[in-house]
Amino acid sequence: MVLLLSAESNEQLLLRLGANVRALRKARDWSRRDLAEHTGISERFLADVETGVGNPSVLRLHTLATAFGVPLTALLEGDGRGGAPRHIALLGLRGAGKSTIGPLLAQRLGIPFVELDTCIERASGLRIGEIFQLHGEAYYRATERAELLRLLAGEPCVLAVGGGVVADPQSFQALRTRTRTVWLRADPEDHWQRVIAQGDMRPMADNEQAFADLRSILSTREPMYRQAEIVVDTSNQDVAHVVDAITGELAVKR
Repeated sequence: MVLLLSAESNEQLLLRLGANVRALRKARDWSRRDLAEHTGISERFLADVETGVGNPSVLRLHTLATAFGVPLTALLEGDGRGGAPRHIALLGLRGAGKSTIGPLLAQRLGIPFVELDTCIERASGLRIGEIFQLHGEAYYRATERAELLRLLAGEPCVLAVGGGVVADPQSFQALRTRTRTVWLRADPEDHWQRVIAQGDMRPMADNEQAFADLRSILSTREPMYRQAEIVVDTSNQDVAHVVDAITGELAVKR
């Protein structure tokens, strides 16, 4: 089958190819020199490809796809983000590692990191605890939903969302349809110890059943968390390994 493309379409195709190659390279934390070493293609020509000037042969495209570990079609498809989707949402309870892993993942992908709770506090002028105390959960969920939709209408980012966002059907649906969701799974004991290690003693305050409550909440929400596109276990894994695992899954599961 022969495809006849206009000059404009050819230009757009090369620009999309360049954006995909650049994003895939950054997702692996490779310099252009690293990519040249993996492919045997000169840095100068790779620079031309990434800027949409170079027009590589099918053999060179195959070499690039092999180096990245993706199908050849992945270099030409999509919106030109090459495995870095418009938004990536990190799901999980407190202590899952969203605030630690999120900035490193965002840096790897070359997009900003945003915490939804920070946006909620800015929009309401109140701390999260104050929102619940003064206005209740319904107000919090409504503000959360409004801020989430605002963010999803904006520039690509790695977005850390609150652990309970999955309990709001509208917010969870928006995440599932408009982001690539990643559940940072951890054992209950790890959630507990990480929160305490951060100096937050609230889980134990005036509540002898706090750990049992945490296990119950995790058990209740786990079926929803499991609907995430990507699940990465953070227990007994260092941060670098988790970031590598996520970027690898993002590149493969297009």
